Amino acid sequence: MNAKHGVTRLSRRDFMVVSAGSATALVAGCATNPVTGRNQLMLMSEASELSMDQQWAPHQFSSDYGASQDKELNEYISQVGNDIARHSHRAQMPYNFRVLNTTVVNGYTFPAGSVGLARGLMIMMENESQLAAVLGHEIGHVNYRHAGERMTKQLAWTGAVALLSAYLAYEKKKYAAIAAGLGAIGANMLLCRYSRENEREADEIGMEYMVRAGHNPGGMVGLMDGFRKLGKSKPNVVELLFASHPMSDERYNTAVARITEKYSDKEGFPVNKERYMDHTSRLRAMRGAIEKMQQGDSLLMKNNLSQAEIIYREALQLAPNDYAGLLMMAKCQLAQKKSLEAGRFADEAKSVYPEEPQAKHVCGMARMESRKFDMALNDFSAYEQALPGNTNTIYFKGLCYDRMNKKTEAANEYQKYFKQDPNGEHGEEVKTRLIQWGYLVEEKKTS
Repeated sequence: MNAKHGVTRLSRRDFMVVSAGSATALVAGCATNPVTGRNQLMLMSEASELSMDQQWAPHQFSSDYGASQDKELNEYISQVGNDIARHSHRAQMPYNFRVLNTTVVNGYTFPAGSVGLARGLMIMMENESQLAAVLGHEIGHVNYRHAGERMTKQLAWTGAVALLSAYLAYEKKKYAAIAAGLGAIGANMLLCRYSRENEREADEIGMEYMVRAGHNPGGMVGLMDGFRKLGKSKPNVVELLFASHPMSDERYNTAVARITEKYSDKEGFPVNKERYMDHTSRLRAMRGAIEKMQQGDSLLMKNNLSQAEIIYREALQLAPNDYAGLLMMAKCQLAQKKSLEAGRFADEAKSVYPEEPQAKHVCGMARMESRKFDMALNDFSAYEQALPGNTNTIYFKGLCYDRMNKKTEAANEYQKYFKQDPNGEHGEEVKTRLIQWGYLVEEKKTS
């Protein structure tokens, strides 16, 4: 499965790590696929998978409102996920699993096995075998090295710039992420929009892994059926998932046939419904609030801000201390230029989940819009300390100093931004400012 909004663009250094786009790299980039045993063109080494997973997964998880604060729930899915991973072809990878506070119906993995499952997906599923199917599928993507394979093909044939442009166009539709100032692209570069063949492969090997771990293969059928039904009854809830993660009757029918042909003797394996229900009871008690947040997000994406605000308020009446709900409301207020209200909701979010950084960034945006630049700088600095690597945060710090007429401090931040991301969203603006102040020399146009 796939993910939604990211954080910031990759730097030139990151491009070099990923693309290695020379003839030598293309020749040397053959690797043995762990599942098939066949050679495949692969420009991303295992070391790069590990490095980029560590670098970008925290940003993506934070943009999805961080891991659930339900420690027992995270321990439960980690237990199920690690048990399945032990039966995979790449059992040595540093898999880790968590439930994310985002309310979309989705799940995704980074190349080295950092897996996140959204709350919306968790409340859709009905038993542990369906959970095992999701986790087996994501572990399947890691084992097939689908992210590296897809990026290799894109980089080899269309180039890194074209790939970035495609993702930027896709992510620009994510209104809430932009309103929060988190940027439009970054971690999601590694969360490729898998091909139908990739999904078929992950389904097949995922079922094998879950069965090896003792789970009923019917969980895959139940999962696919759940997606089909939700796609018909609530298309807005799964529109992002379906856009990036092809689901179809074909995959459901294939899962049914695979059980008949290969796993008919495993249909007596347990589905562990009671165990799943026990471990997700606190989450399922929030179903009403989560579904309201899903409605609010759909309205926000369509720029129906006033109606989204009404729905978010209804969600917060049901779950007044929900971190994601508070931040969704804060972003909705920001989008309506209600900076004081946005700051109030973001402050509440900080108080209920102080370890999670995104609320700090949203607070910074609200303070900046209210022209409280000193306070905004404190918020952006706190975010940057907790989650370094977002070039947009550097830009906003520079902008705060700029608005305070502290040219030296502003130029320092602008220079850092321009060095890391000269072609970024704010690159031209920063460049112009640095030229005006004499920190950059304008390039002469040749006739």
